Amino acid sequence: MKKEINEIPDLNIFMMCSKLSESALSELSEDFHVRTCRKDEFDIWASFPFDTEEEAKEYYGFMVEYFNNTYADKEDLFYQKCLFICDKNEKPIATCFVWKAYNKINTIHWFKTLKGYEGLGIGRALLSIVMKGLELKDYPIYLHTQPASFRAIGLYSDFGFEILTDPFYGNRTNDIEECLPILEEYMTKKSFKKLQFTKAPEHFKKSVNSSNTQQF
Repeated sequence: MKKEINEIPDLNIFMMCSKLSESALSELSEDFHVRTCRKDEFDIWASFPFDTEEEAKEYYGFMVEYFNNTYADKEDLFYQKCLFICDKNEKPIATCFVWKAYNKINTIHWFKTLKGYEGLGIGRALLSIVMKGLELKDYPIYLHTQPASFRAIGLYSDFGFEILTDPFYGNRTNDIEECLPILEEYMTKKSFKKLQFTKAPEHFKKSVNSSNTQQF
């Protein structure tokens, strides 16, 4: 019997996209629109990774600390970069943005669609907006995720992201050997078979090793 998604262990998966697969792109429905996060919406952004109000409150301090360590010295740039998909009532329902981690590598940050809006193509449309905003010189682009985000991993794969296979990145283990059986169990057969694997470039490893903080 499958575990509940919230019982899937919190393990590390790292992915890299060297070239966009344009066949994955989609357009945002007219029922929604994209805009940047406003400074008075910090608490909304901070709650996005969590599926319940209780969990968001529990981890609010963590999100504040992460913001201070990663974005605070470039606060204006954060609010220029951080995207929200909103409904017609201006309610933010999805978020994502690209951030130059360690001032060296482009990374996908905090990609999430609220539970009640999953399955409507909003995540694919948002990721399309983010990826189309990149130029050739911006590649490769990287991300960190977990096996519980198996649906997002399938989506990333559609866009051209490959799973990185080295055992360590910075001060984090790469848990792909433990994660693969979980992904095989939860992903559709088609999505799992499409997963591609590669080793990370030296520039990426040097960049991640250059700091003790986790900026993606």
